[in-house]
Amino acid sequence: MNGEKQLFGRAFVDGTIKDDILITVRGAAIADIMQIAAPPASADRVSGLIVPGFVDIHIHGGDGADFTDGDAAANERIVNFHARHGTTAMAATTLSASRTDLQKAIGAIALTAANAPGGAEICGIHMEGPYISVRNAGAQDPASIRPSDIQELTTLLGEAPRMRWIMTVAPEIEGARALIEHFKGKVLFSIGHTGATFADAVAAIEWGASSFTHLFNAMTGMHHREPGVVGAALESVDATAELIADGIHVHRAVMRIACGAMPNRIALVTDAIRASGMPDGKYRLYDYEITVAGGTARLPNGTLAGSVLTMDRAVQNMVELAGIPVERVLPMASEVPARILGVGDRKGRIENSYDADLVIINEKFETERVFTRGAEVPG
Repeated sequence: MNGEKQLFGRAFVDGTIKDDILITVRGAAIADIMQIAAPPASADRVSGLIVPGFVDIHIHGGDGADFTDGDAAANERIVNFHARHGTTAMAATTLSASRTDLQKAIGAIALTAANAPGGAEICGIHMEGPYISVRNAGAQDPASIRPSDIQELTTLLGEAPRMRWIMTVAPEIEGARALIEHFKGKVLFSIGHTGATFADAVAAIEWGASSFTHLFNAMTGMHHREPGVVGAALESVDATAELIADGIHVHRAVMRIACGAMPNRIALVTDAIRASGMPDGKYRLYDYEITVAGGTARLPNGTLAGSVLTMDRAVQNMVELAGIPVERVLPMASEVPARILGVGDRKGRIENSYDADLVIINEKFETERVFTRGAEVPG
């Protein structure tokens, strides 16, 4: 979209849904927002609800491709597929892998981001491992998990120096404290894939960690005498947490509990793998073969292996399964993850001078139209 365009209809602005909103987009940014009864005849009248573009800070792949493959052309499939489901910005996410494969994957992500192929904008990189717990590896390859290594991470950061970085780490592993303290301010550390105690998790926050990866999954649960990592997340004041709202990873009642305990600190994520958008069948997740059946991805032993979720479906599930009002859900898919990713000053809200990342959803929460930085994504 070049020049100026105006959208008119119901919109989620300033934390509420308002009627008769005229949004003026000029180039890649929102130029003006106003409530007006009689819009210009040239305005594009929208029948659905206009919401901020979704921001996914934990996404491995989709449309048959995975960021850990290290293929820039395949990465374009991922960003284009998820854009069609309302994701306008993301942190491309890698798994625990060999040093060579991680370096290749991060180089390819940086290349894709620099070329700006359209679709969802890659604003950051999320390394989910390899400095995690072998015992809490989930669907990650134990052979690729290793003690934290400041020199290795320094090298990887050098592959994409302009990107924003998130790293999932288990605080109980060797060298975790030194790693977090060394890179504090350069990397956002998220506690996950961990067998840590409550005290371990609280200590990690004191060292500089500030988030929790896919809350409740692959971490110690809450017991009334040992609150575990989950208890540390729920008790924390400032830390944020990811939530996979597919109705499989977390029970709907637990989703409600988390949102009540952590207001304005829950970020919806997909944890989507290459099978997202693909038919049921067998797929690769790094060195593992997984099976997708009935919308659920699992290893042969039954372990959940990411998801086939999209962000529009996550929003739908939070409203329809968990029963949370849409006005509370939308910031979890936009404003909160944008803040975590460090782009909250230009993404995650419908606001003057912000990027024109806009999604139009219908009453079933299905994505009808998407604009990324002012350009409409082909359907």
